[in-house]
Amino acid sequence: MTQDESKLAVNQGTAPFSVEAVPWEEWAQGTRFGSRLRRLGDFGGGSHVGVVMEELSPGKQSSAAHYHLLEEEHVLVLDGQMTLRSDPDTYELAAGDYVCFPAGRTVAHTFINTGSAPCRFLVIGERNPHDVIVYPDSNKVLVRLTGEVYQKAPVDYWEGEKTDESVK
Repeated sequence: MTQDESKLAVNQGTAPFSVEAVPWEEWAQGTRFGSRLRRLGDFGGGSHVGVVMEELSPGKQSSAAHYHLLEEEHVLVLDGQMTLRSDPDTYELAAGDYVCFPAGRTVAHTFINTGSAPCRFLVIGERNPHDVIVYPDSNKVLVRLTGEVYQKAPVDYWEGEKTDESVK
């Protein structure tokens, strides 16, 4: 099998691959947020379950605190240490620790590396296209299906409706 044929097989999810073959992607937002990650599920050709190896550098936060209404997430710490903020509590996590965030639990979570070494972990989650993600710190809601983010502002069901008008 040629190298190109091997890559094609991996991308179709039919052959094992080394995690080291998956390129790192880096992202940052300001000085607070950022990490690097390997999209293992995508590389393997997966479409229903997302698997990401993430590395969080010292002094960084993994994401805005959030919870999912329809999607479940699991995290396994592979190497290093970090703090899990799971409102209203915090937990110190180290290699071998595992945590599950069930869908619909209105408990925001995020990871923060307050240590002096990188922390590497796996994130495993569904890829529910109908998921809604809530960000309580910034009072936002993301609707995955449309890719739109809204300010969360509860209103009365009938607000904005012309309730005293005749039907046309």
